[in-house]
Amino acid sequence: MDQEEILVRKFAQEDSLELVSFWQSIFINSAAHNEPKRMLEEKLAVDDLIYIAKYKEHIIGACMAGYDGHRGWLYAVATSSDYRRLGVGTKLIQTSIEALKQLGCIKLNLQIRTDNTEVTRFYQSLGFNIEERLSMGKLI
Repeated sequence: MDQEEILVRKFAQEDSLELVSFWQSIFINSAAHNEPKRMLEEKLAVDDLIYIAKYKEHIIGACMAGYDGHRGWLYAVATSSDYRRLGVGTKLIQTSIEALKQLGCIKLNLQIRTDNTEVTRFYQSLGFNIEERLSMGKLI
């Protein structure tokens, strides 16, 4: 597969069903509040900072970005297992970073599970650093 054949672009409404199905196939054991259809609807109620990677008209990767005016965040970053290590994730992250920069974002954060060492190495290869923090959350 040639890198030129991978199209990374902003999400469009007609991508909804395929994106939900893609995320369902990737995030199999997600908590109920991260159910893909709900997650997409809630994100679109705020903004449309969602990017997809397509190859031969099929979604093979996706990323949601967020910006609160102070920091940017990456969420639901995923690449289909058949297309990993081919630059898809890198293109998605770079596209998201450029979009956040255009909004004035100067610091980008993301969270991954501590035992996900493969993904940790991927983000480190893109210049992300581990920051010693305690992440807390509360369902409300």
